[in-house]
Amino acid sequence: MYEYLKSIGVKDFDRIERYTLRTESGHDVLKIYYKKEKGDLFHHSVKFKFPRSKKSVLVDSGTHRYEETSEISPQLVHILEELDQITDQHFQREDTLEGVLIELKHLEKVVSNKIREIEGKIERLKQP
Repeated sequence: MYEYLKSIGVKDFDRIERYTLRTESGHDVLKIYYKKEKGDLFHHSVKFKFPRSKKSVLVDSGTHRYEETSEISPQLVHILEELDQITDQHFQREDTLEGVLIELKHLEKVVSNKIREIEGKIERLKQP
C-alpha cells in the first residue's frame, strides 16, 4: 500500500494532513504536511523536488516547427494519486489568483527569513 510514497521515504501515512504542489525553475515541488502532535509549535512537513519531463511538441506541421514543453513526472502523478487517497484533497493544478498570491506570500516569508539569517551572520562576523 502506498508504494510510490514509500519509494521516496514517506512514512506515517495516518499523520499526513495535506499537501501542496508548485512549480519552480523546471521542477515540481511537493510539500507534505503532517498533523501537529501534542507539544508541537508548528506543523512538521517534508519537501520533495521532481524534475519536470521535457518533450518537443509539433506546433506547426507546415513548417515543422517544434516547441519544447514540460509536464509533471509520471512518478509524481502516482504519488499525488496516493496522497489524494490519504487526504481526500484531490489537488487541482491550475493557477488561480488566490494560489498565485499564496505563492507570493510564501516567497516573501522565505526571502525575509533568509535576509535575517544573513544579517545575523554579518553581525557575528563583525564581533571581535
